[in-house]
Amino acid sequence: MVVQSPKCVQESSISNGEVSLRTDSEFQKRVSPRLKEKQRVEKELLVRRRVELLDDNEEVVASAVGGGGGGSEEKSSEKKKKTYKRRCIGGNVNQEEEKKKVNGEVAKTAEDSEAGNGAVKGVVAEKSDIAKVKETIRLFNKYYLLLVQEEEKRCRKVEADKKASKVSKSKKKESKATKGSKSKKMVVPVLPEDTKSKAKRPDLKAISKMMENGEILYPEKRIGNIPGIRVGHQFYSRAEMVAVGFHSHWLNGIDYMGQSYSKLEEHKDKTFPLAVAIVLSGMYEDDLDNAEDVLYTGQGGHDLTGNKRQIQDQKMERGNLALKNCVEQKIAVRVIRGHESKSSYCGKVYTYDGLYQVVHYWAEKGISGYTIFKYRLRRQDGQPLLTTNQVQFSYGRVPQSVSEIRGLVCEDITGGQEDIPIPATNLVDDPPVAPTGYKYCKSIQVAKNVKLPTNVTGCNCNGKCVDPRTCACARLNGSDFPYVSRDGGRLIEAKDVVFECGPNCGCGPDCLNRTSQRGLKYRLEVFRTPKKGWAVRSWDFIPSGAPVCEYTGILMQTEDTDSVSENNYIFDIDCLQTMRGLGGRERRFRDVSVPTIISSDRHDDLRSESVPEFCIDAGSTGNIARFINHSCEPNLFVQCVLSSHHDIKLARIMLFAADNIPPLQELTYDYGYALDSVYGPDGKIKQMACYCGAPDCRKRLRKERRFILAEKTFTQKGTVSDRSFQLVRSASGLIQNVSKI
Repeated sequence: MVVQSPKCVQESSISNGEVSLRTDSEFQKRVSPRLKEKQRVEKELLVRRRVELLDDNEEVVASAVGGGGGGSEEKSSEKKKKTYKRRCIGGNVNQEEEKKKVNGEVAKTAEDSEAGNGAVKGVVAEKSDIAKVKETIRLFNKYYLLLVQEEEKRCRKVEADKKASKVSKSKKKESKATKGSKSKKMVVPVLPEDTKSKAKRPDLKAISKMMENGEILYPEKRIGNIPGIRVGHQFYSRAEMVAVGFHSHWLNGIDYMGQSYSKLEEHKDKTFPLAVAIVLSGMYEDDLDNAEDVLYTGQGGHDLTGNKRQIQDQKMERGNLALKNCVEQKIAVRVIRGHESKSSYCGKVYTYDGLYQVVHYWAEKGISGYTIFKYRLRRQDGQPLLTTNQVQFSYGRVPQSVSEIRGLVCEDITGGQEDIPIPATNLVDDPPVAPTGYKYCKSIQVAKNVKLPTNVTGCNCNGKCVDPRTCACARLNGSDFPYVSRDGGRLIEAKDVVFECGPNCGCGPDCLNRTSQRGLKYRLEVFRTPKKGWAVRSWDFIPSGAPVCEYTGILMQTEDTDSVSENNYIFDIDCLQTMRGLGGRERRFRDVSVPTIISSDRHDDLRSESVPEFCIDAGSTGNIARFINHSCEPNLFVQCVLSSHHDIKLARIMLFAADNIPPLQELTYDYGYALDSVYGPDGKIKQMACYCGAPDCRKRLRKERRFILAEKTFTQKGTVSDRSFQLVRSASGLIQNVSKI
């Protein structure tokens, strides 16, 4: 759903003046007045911003000595009436790229979103600790999926070798039977190579890779809470905890600081070892977990085969000694609980439940008759309430049937078009209303004046594409498949464009390289929110890299779109602009081959350098994607996909999971609005509050998408049934005012 990026026009105009001049004159008949005005104001805006950037460094220095905020009135007077800013494929428009070129680094000063408090405009604050944790886990997931891909290749090779061995044996038998040989010479069969010992866990290899690269977020162990990890945070493997530095071992239950930490000045008064974290995962038969009060069994002496039984005495050393020292020095430890879960590849999900004081310890004979050490831990006061127990975690608040859905206003907004029904719920409005004013359509509708390219030849694979060296589609993706087969297909990482197999390929619908073409596979729900209108969440766990849905609507030319003030569902297909880094877009992994667009000199392509030629309008018709909200820290990302043809300007728009998304968490992606890029009819910047709630929220949207949703709840009598927004429209149809009820 992108609304068009004015900044990409500015970038092209400045970097190639001749192209801009030709575009304005030669395409005067093709470019609508709205786009011409858009190009003009964007060019002005870019020139003004570049001038401002040259002064940014001086402003920072002046602010440091008490002279901040100078010149704001002069800059404000330069503002003209501007057009809108659409959502972009590349996510956030990277406004700091130009600053890096001018100043050499990004200043760590937060922008004053309300304006006028002396802050330097356009300077972005340092990322929050929560954002750093999220980025680290995303990096771990990327390594994990890359290594899963290697493991899948290894397994395929083993299977191929086994088949080759069987065929070889069969041919030998047939040959002997044909010759009628009665020789009793003993034939030693060639056994397949024993590869069991060579199998490696991708998650452990991923954390080893991060350790080698120095990418562990907190490599030094810490006492107490870890920045960016709140009580209730969920990890989907022990390896994720290691990647962040929350618990430094993927197997041991007790994580502790060794004697080496006694050399540090900050710890010179402590006796080591000291425990910093423990994991309660049911590995010991003598554990007793009463939530606020825990009896924890020390480490060592138990059977590692998984039957939980003790087979020898425990010793007062390592982790056991570390917990004992915590009792004597009154050091609290982090407690993580593991719960059974089919969502995780390791079969468990681990939840941080806060700090516990180790209040007492003793030795006793355990159930199996061996000496064990027991530790009593009590949860510290003043922390968030516990939310994890086995029943709550396993089922949560996810309905198990339609009768259990609270606030149900529509059993299936798709009308049976999708394989999985999508209910709508409303616990906000009184009386509750269902989403209206649109027609659900699961596939793209093409406008009459848009002609799709002919289907490409495709690959010659049979059944499923297996070998990336021989698959023509895989070669376009950088000589490898972009997906792994785990969890029904997951995209390893975001790319400029993903080439999937199409209608003319020899493979079938179950081919791995058709992952995004299989429709919805998660149970989704549209629900009403108090401030953001309609939103979307999943009843199922969604693993990172999994396809969630396609953005559908009417595929049309950008110049034919209605006024964006009346339509907030327009998604510009600006994949080409993202690939080339135009308008400050963040360029992605570029190991792809796109020969059809790189060397083109057509006038249409020249214009596409600045303004995407095509867009998807989901205002009147669309699917579940039209209800997905913006977030400054989203859990989805936008990916361009090509399958039937290779025209990148007409790519399919897919939404993939950027993180491991737990059930009932709202699905969001970044609309990609640029700061101060939307102006109202009076020439003033439209400042709309952002309610995403992210720690690094930019506090306001440049264009409020929810207007149109509220607009659709007008009844036939002209009254407003939406309780979140009240719209007052002028004769021109522009939204003039928004007030919360």
